[in-house]
Amino acid sequence: MTYEIVILPTAEAALKAISDRRVLKKIGDRIDQLATDPDLQGKPLGDELVRFRSARAVGQRYRIVYKVDGDRVLVFVAVVGLRKEGDKKDVYRMAAKFWRMGLLEIPEEAD
Repeated sequence: MTYEIVILPTAEAALKAISDRRVLKKIGDRIDQLATDPDLQGKPLGDELVRFRSARAVGQRYRIVYKVDGDRVLVFVAVVGLRKEGDKKDVYRMAAKFWRMGLLEIPEEAD
């Protein structure tokens, strides 16, 4: 079964901020891989992000935070960013902040 990929605005903004085309290509390829068996890829997250999973990209430096909706056969890419533990711009810290702000709400109906 192939899942449809939906990029949320938070992830879209992060992708637009990446200027290196090679990095963008690798992230895009990794996102495309999530269309097949997304529940078996990445790792489940905890705390506020318990409904999300995280996949590594670009030599382990970047993370793709996503949510799988098996009922609708969709993968929602919520946040993309660098893993910098302890940094205020760490991808997981940003994802938690976006979640608290209500920016990671999954649309009821995706186009």
